[in-house]
This record gives sequence, C-alpha cells and structure tokens, in this order.
Amino acid sequence: MNFLSNYPTEILILLFLIVTFIQSGADKLLDWKGNVSFIKEHFKNSPLKNSVPLLLAIILIIEVVAGILMMIGVYQLYTSEAKEIASLGIALSAITLILLLIGQRLAKDYAGAMSLAVYFIITVFGVFLLNN
Repeated sequence: MNFLSNYPTEILILLFLIVTFIQSGADKLLDWKGNVSFIKEHFKNSPLKNSVPLLLAIILIIEVVAGILMMIGVYQLYTSEAKEIASLGIALSAITLILLLIGQRLAKDYAGAMSLAVYFIITVFGVFLLNN
C-alpha cells in the first residue's frame, strides 16, 4: 500500500474521476435511446440540435477512454509509480469537461455549466499534482 502513502491525493482524485466517467459512459451505453432523447430535448434550441447522436457518441468514447487510462494510471502508480498514463487520462477528463461546458453554454443551461466547474477544479488539481 505504499502508493497510497506516496500519492494519496492523486489516487483519490483519479478514483473520483474514474467513477464519474465510467459511470457516465456506462449509463450512455445502457440507455442510449433515453440519453439521446433527453439530450435532444435539452439542445432543441441550440446549434447542436441536429448533431446530438454524433456528439454524444464522441463524448461517450472520450469518457470511457479517459476512465480506462486513469484505471491503468492507478495501477501504474501502484506498481511502478509511473504517472504518465494517469496524467494522460486526467488531461483527457479535463478536455471532456470543457466539451461538456461548451455544450451546456450553447444550450443556455448556465446552472448545468456552473455545476461542471466543481468537476473541472478537481480535475485541474489532479493535472497539477500528476505533472509535478
């Protein structure tokens, strides 16, 4: 359990984001039609309204890839204290959150956009820690 004593904050942030992104990806996969329907309604008055399935698929892929990279990163921190894969996964998480923010702003869902700030702050802190 040496990696927990050497990288406790990094590991906890990674675990938080793994749960967040893997659960989000799993939800999209298990209820694709429901998610597309909800998002289409959410974006009905935005420039994104005709691209919802494609954009949702892109977000799904990025979320799952980020989650997998962060899981591999946690394992590597445990086995070799290597940070590169975890850093890549968490940076991809930050990019995903920026894409989600753009969507929320275009949909004029300012409360939804604001709620992403909490995730983004945690993610940027993780990026900072993993790159120092």
